[in-house]
Amino acid sequence: MKALAITALLLISFNAFSAEIKLHDPKLNEPAPNFVEQNSYGVYVQLSDFIGQPVILEWTNHECPYVARHYSKKNMQAVQKAAQKKGFIWLSIISSTPGDQGHVSGDQANELTMSRNASPTHVLLDESGKIGMQYGAKTTPHMFMIDATGVLRYKGAIDDIGQGMKFFDASFNDSVNYISTQLDAVLKNSELEISNTVAYGCSVKYDY
Repeated sequence: MKALAITALLLISFNAFSAEIKLHDPKLNEPAPNFVEQNSYGVYVQLSDFIGQPVILEWTNHECPYVARHYSKKNMQAVQKAAQKKGFIWLSIISSTPGDQGHVSGDQANELTMSRNASPTHVLLDESGKIGMQYGAKTTPHMFMIDATGVLRYKGAIDDIGQGMKFFDASFNDSVNYISTQLDAVLKNSELEISNTVAYGCSVKYDY
């Protein structure tokens, strides 16, 4: 009887814990979920503050081999610069839980930005995973494009290279970059040719 009670308690605890990890699936062409989070300098950043400017969200984990290659080959930096040149806000979001792969302090995040010559507008430290779950971010990288009115226009992969070892042999110059090729369409509020793809990379390190 006692064993059954303990088992029941464990099941209840497990279910309650599991319920905390819920990945949503925000709809395209509807308002992007708003959020407030601290950046790497300890300043609170709210998505709705950027209404009037288009926004790109990039889920990142510097220890993920996929992210590392995008940055070591300067591909992610090139897309950041192209987007910002056109007036986009770029938010790099780290949803790795403390103690897990990719988790960093604010100072460490700033050092990564400098050492990689990256240029995000802000790096957000989503330690709780709340923002990641709001957006259903599954991998690093996982990309989202939001237009100047705050409407979600794109979600998915950064390009068409895809998962697996082929990624590490492929040339970024030969890929179709879903972000850089659709910046103008988002700016003009035009219909995107490709608005939803399957993101590839490492799993986001939520507190499972």
